[in-house]
Amino acid sequence: MAEKKFPTKIEETLEGSILFNVPFPTGDDLSSLKEMAPIIIKQPYSIEYIHSYGQDSPFFAGLANRRFLVTREPDTGYTYGTPRGHDMYTGKETEWVEIPCEGRLHAFTVCHFGSEEFLPECPYVLGLIEFEGVNTLFLARIVGLDPAEASEKWIGMKLKGRFRRWSKFKPTDVYFYPAE
Repeated sequence: MAEKKFPTKIEETLEGSILFNVPFPTGDDLSSLKEMAPIIIKQPYSIEYIHSYGQDSPFFAGLANRRFLVTREPDTGYTYGTPRGHDMYTGKETEWVEIPCEGRLHAFTVCHFGSEEFLPECPYVLGLIEFEGVNTLFLARIVGLDPAEASEKWIGMKLKGRFRRWSKFKPTDVYFYPAE
């Protein structure tokens, strides 16, 4: 049986980052490398990720159909703004309920850096929204407010939800804006 040959050299391509004129000391004295400034490169990054929403699938199906769903423990009525499959106190399975996509701003933050989803829109406002009859808060993007004018006067502001026209099946499919 013939022995299989494996390449001993990696093929060179022009793909990826190419840097020119990278400073490096000449000769054998490498002591100046400790003072060398970091090399910084900018490159695109992309990954495909397969994810199952599992028990949260009805929430995302609701958003895609412009309906805001939350979960509730049937016996106690404890209601979660961010859906949960089981009640945190009793462990019992929750049920899905639809509520109006209207609430009040409970707290907010101005984000000056964000994930890939929001990076082009920095700065932006994220808010914790409280809904009538719901025991926990829901985190969502708030539009229609100037991040440079952030004010405690925003707390308690009435908000209305809006759904993306074309669902991406992400939490960002719903966002809120001032109702007044």
